[in-house]
Amino acid sequence: MRVILLGSGERHGVLTAVEQLRPEIDKYCEVVLSDFSGERDLTDVDADIVITFGGDGSVLRAAHQMGMRQRPMLTVNMGTLGFLSNVRSGELISILQQPDLLSWQVTGHLLLRCRVYRKSGGSVTTLADSICLNEVMIQGGTPFKMNHIDLLIDGEQITTYSCDGLILSTPVGSTAHNLSAGGPILRKDLSVVVLSPISAHTLSHRPVVDSAERIFELKTRDPFAYVVIDGTVVTQIIPEDTVSIQKANETFKLITIPNCTDYKKLQEKLGWSGSAVVK
Repeated sequence: MRVILLGSGERHGVLTAVEQLRPEIDKYCEVVLSDFSGERDLTDVDADIVITFGGDGSVLRAAHQMGMRQRPMLTVNMGTLGFLSNVRSGELISILQQPDLLSWQVTGHLLLRCRVYRKSGGSVTTLADSICLNEVMIQGGTPFKMNHIDLLIDGEQITTYSCDGLILSTPVGSTAHNLSAGGPILRKDLSVVVLSPISAHTLSHRPVVDSAERIFELKTRDPFAYVVIDGTVVTQIIPEDTVSIQKANETFKLITIPNCTDYKKLQEKLGWSGSAVVK
C-alpha cells in the first residue's frame, strides 16, 4: 500500500509523533512522499491513500494540495476539536495492520469550485480558480464597515445582503465558520450548501440551504472586500468582479472508520452526550 504522509509541521508535537510512528508505518506501507510544509503539489504523485497528522487545518491544506486528484484520506487528530479527524495517533498502526484496509468504505464529500473573474471592457480576467472543502467567504477589509453583497442563483437575482460578510459553506464546513455565524449543522454526505450572513443588518436574512447542483454568484457593491477560501485569502474583489461557485467534478474522499459516525463526532466534540436517565 503506497501512502503519502502530510501534516502541519509547524504544530507542536506533530513531527515528533510522526518520527515515533514512522518505523511502524514503514512495516505496513510504502511511503512515497512526506510533506509537512504544505508546499508540495500532489497531483502528480501516485498513492493509494493519504495520511494527515494535525487538526482540521491540516486536512484542508492536504485537500488543496491534491486539487482535482483527490485520494482516500486517513486523518490523525493532533489538534483540538478535529471534526474532520477520525483516528487518534495511538490507533493508527492497528488500522494500518488491517489486511482489507483498501476495501474499507470511502465516503465522497462535496467539493466546490470557486472562480473569481473581472469583466473590463470586452475582456474577462480570471483572478482566482480554486477548490473549496469548507467554505467560500466574502469578508470586508479596511476600512471596516458594512458590506453589500448581491446573491444570484442560476442567474436569478435573489437578494442583497447588508452584513459584515457572507459564508457559503459545504456540509463538511458546516461545523466551522458557518456554525459560529449561527448556521445549521449539515450531514457531511449531503449534496447541499448553506448561505449564512455574518451579522446581517436585516433580521429576515437567515441561513438558507440549497442544492449544490445550482450555480451561485456573489458580487460586492463595495470597493474593499476579500474572497476567503478555507481560511485563506485568495484575492481582493471590487464591484466589477463576480465570485462564481458550483459543484466540483471531484469529491473529497474520507476513509470511513467503523463505529465513527457523524453523530458520534458531534456527541464527542460538542458535548451532545446528554444527561443521565434517572429511574
